[in-house]
Amino acid sequence: MADRLRLGVILGGQTGEHEVSVVSAEHVIAAVAERFDVVPIGVARSGAWLTPAETARQLAVEAAPYHKSLELEGSAGGLVSRPEALETLAEIDVAFPLIHGTYGEDGTLQGLLELAGVPYVGAGVAASAIGMDKALMKRIFRQAGLSVVDHIVVRSTQYRAEPDAVANAVDGSIGYPAFVKPANGGSSVGISKVRSREDLGRAMCGAFHYDRKVLVERAVEGREVECAVLGNDDPEPSPIGEIRYTREFYDYEAKYLADDTELIVPAELDGETARRVQELAVRGYRAIDCAGMGRMDFFLTGDGELFIDEVNTLPGFTPESMYPRLWREAGLAYADLIARLVDLALERHKERPRG
Repeated sequence: MADRLRLGVILGGQTGEHEVSVVSAEHVIAAVAERFDVVPIGVARSGAWLTPAETARQLAVEAAPYHKSLELEGSAGGLVSRPEALETLAEIDVAFPLIHGTYGEDGTLQGLLELAGVPYVGAGVAASAIGMDKALMKRIFRQAGLSVVDHIVVRSTQYRAEPDAVANAVDGSIGYPAFVKPANGGSSVGISKVRSREDLGRAMCGAFHYDRKVLVERAVEGREVECAVLGNDDPEPSPIGEIRYTREFYDYEAKYLADDTELIVPAELDGETARRVQELAVRGYRAIDCAGMGRMDFFLTGDGELFIDEVNTLPGFTPESMYPRLWREAGLAYADLIARLVDLALERHKERPRG
């Protein structure tokens, strides 16, 4: 139908979450194919953008879940080297960015869509950038009066120059066990749990492979609970979910490959604790000026203390991912959730300053 909105689903990307993005996009495309004119727009691992026809051919290839990737033979450069793909942005009514991680979730893609004048689902440039950078995010959360886990931030130049001084700082202020995390990243890629000073060097080098800035964070014993937030200026919290897993921490394998990871929806919490999580989730969402959607992750200790861990401005988006499952628990079906996000994108675009 000619009056249907043309929804550009942007997927793939250059990060370790490429395959996760493809899976999310395949589910979104299938769910709303009868509601929107869906235009798939792929980004190859090389950074080259694909045309909708090229993307559709790649998506049609049979592959196991989380093993399908987008490639373009002889591709080089990025978007500007593929003008035929760039033209696609002028042909869509609204974009749904589904590239997880850097160059998709960190404000760069959102900035491109702003420049192109294309409405898009999810957080804006600033909130996306802050949501991707764990160091900046936690600083803002703390300034907003939210409890965050003790951590230090280390840059690669600092570590190369003074590795012993960094190790001494970890010994003195963080202790062990601790987590070493790239400041910018997702899906637990590059994260290590360290139990002693002897483990620290290898973990730091592994994290610096993904980012020039790394967090060393105190390990917290507690439950991992999550709340989905939906909306622009008047956001709503979902019911609460909990993650349970058997691996040492919630790493990439536990998130996407392990059969024994459980997403408990709703979480087994008393009403007062659930309300506290929802209140803090909305406060964290507003603190970074998030929009559209955000999944807020928390640690709940045995004595009832809540630490906000992070906001995910572009969470995994299969029907069984935590964000859609939490809204399904609230009565909002997967396809209706996508349509609601599109409406929020158009609503926010109308408020965009015109100069």
